[in-house]
Amino acid sequence: MKKIIITGFEPFDNEVINPSAEVAMSFAGKLINGYEVLYFQLPCIFDASIRALDLMIKQHQPDMVLCLGQMAGRVDISLERIAVNLNDARIPDNQGNQPIDTPVLTDAPVAYFSNFPIKKILERLRAQSIPCSISQSAGTFVCNHVFFGLMHLIHDSDKKIMGGFIHLPYLPAQVINKPGQPSMDIGLMKTAIAITLDVISS
Repeated sequence: MKKIIITGFEPFDNEVINPSAEVAMSFAGKLINGYEVLYFQLPCIFDASIRALDLMIKQHQPDMVLCLGQMAGRVDISLERIAVNLNDARIPDNQGNQPIDTPVLTDAPVAYFSNFPIKKILERLRAQSIPCSISQSAGTFVCNHVFFGLMHLIHDSDKKIMGGFIHLPYLPAQVINKPGQPSMDIGLMKTAIAITLDVISS
């Protein structure tokens, strides 16, 4: 059976929840257009996250990989276009690592593009009145680190794999003590990802 891997991250930066994991795990075991959806949680740790993703891809041989992450300040569903070969951490990861101005991978290109049909996803989401946009920067923390690692793994794979990354806003419960920070209801996020999965698997 054809497979889609969907990933989310463990909580980080003193949070007790991460919407990327909450949303991603809701699709575990589902069948979408003939694809079995497998869910995995990634550690919010530089290098270890890519190793975990590499292991999942080698073990399960997916046809598609969708990685989700949380980014403070995002106001909508952010369809990431570009992964850059740069770590520049504003805060430490969950193991205390804080690389500054280092490459994600040596002997790799400066950037990769998602090979998801992001314009088609955007069109479908907006048709359902879901706030969304195409983002030109996934940041330089662990989310971009994983996005770059994913696209590098796909580039080096003998199998044609579709892959990409989507950033989600905070959940409402996360911004109670963060005045001015945007958030989004988890139900709307799940609807957005369900539509995304439908688009990429159709």
